[in-house]
Amino acid sequence: MLYYLFQFLDERYNFPGAGVFQYISFRALGAVITSLLIAAIFGRRIIDTLRNLQIGESIRDLGLEGQMQKRGTPTMGGFIILASLLIPALLFAKLSNVYVVLALVSTVWTGLIGFLDDYIKVFKKNKEGLEGKFKVVGQVGLGLIVGLTLSFNDYVKIRKYAPRLLNTSNVPDIYTDIKSTLTTVPFVKNNEFDYSSLLFGFVPDSYTWIIYVIICIFIITAVSNGANITDGIDGLAAGTSVIIGLTIGVLAYLSGNKVFSQYLNIMYIPNAGELVIFCAAFVGACVGFLWYNSYPAQVFMGDTGSLMLGGVIAVLFLAIRKELMIPIICGIFLVELVSVIMQVSYFKYTKRKYGEGRRIFLMSPLHHHFQKKGYHEAKLVTRFWIVGIMLAVLALVTLKLR
Repeated sequence: MLYYLFQFLDERYNFPGAGVFQYISFRALGAVITSLLIAAIFGRRIIDTLRNLQIGESIRDLGLEGQMQKRGTPTMGGFIILASLLIPALLFAKLSNVYVVLALVSTVWTGLIGFLDDYIKVFKKNKEGLEGKFKVVGQVGLGLIVGLTLSFNDYVKIRKYAPRLLNTSNVPDIYTDIKSTLTTVPFVKNNEFDYSSLLFGFVPDSYTWIIYVIICIFIITAVSNGANITDGIDGLAAGTSVIIGLTIGVLAYLSGNKVFSQYLNIMYIPNAGELVIFCAAFVGACVGFLWYNSYPAQVFMGDTGSLMLGGVIAVLFLAIRKELMIPIICGIFLVELVSVIMQVSYFKYTKRKYGEGRRIFLMSPLHHHFQKKGYHEAKLVTRFWIVGIMLAVLALVTLKLR
């Protein structure tokens, strides 16, 4: 909103300083500061409101050290993240940008799914929360919206440049903006993959959108659930999301910048740079929430926050066509999710075969396994963050290491 206001003031009245709102860097800085201020000013009030409404976490006794001391800690703190993310994004981003609109829709959509889950747990006294099939329906719905928009919206294109001839540095670039199903593949020299190659030979390329939508649904569901599972100890999901959000912001800036994308020889996506403002608000919101969620936590984000974080992260990766880098950048989410799948699958298999279920880990998700081994959760979270930073650096290195 502020972008359009100051654009009007600049063009109509030549208002001093209004032109700075044209710069992505300035608006990103404004977004992150605003999100931190919102979290600082309203975070405590939201926590007090949750406590007064007796919206506390019901803890199952899993035999973990210090676990039962958290009983009654306010949950549904994801509202702090939602407010700190949505307000700055609405204020500083271009609301006509299709990528920003998708990010905002995904935030509200997945936040609503998480809220329904928390509401059933807290107010209906049902520890299982929203049935899994309804969560999946919600995630599939978002996947359909994102996949169809990225496939058919006229503003979603990539830019292809014609090869330059020698001694033509002063000649303007020749390019075409095209609809494409290309995505980025890490560690590969010609690092672009076309989803149309997944079609059978007799199926026309015009049906590629079907495969792409299915992939969008799978990615959104997987990352959203991965973030949800990671949210098990104080500060783990929020801190990991900060690292991921920063990395996506860098990738969005490089992919949406003509000079850097050509220098790095990566896909140039017109208008994708606007997502930097959203990523800045995202990081600020997570850092602001982490102020209250770090050990010992004063509030838990609940599914209102965790499902939203994962869903938004997935949509951002899809928007900048870097979804194949998710296993690297979101490695913490992936390992946590896989540990649960492995534990449950192996337990069911051994129960059928031997009549007694056996386990791979002492407890899943993986962070509980290390807690069982005696690691304090504060140290455990810090080490997970360090691994997350290492994975983020590795992902950025892939831009040149091919």
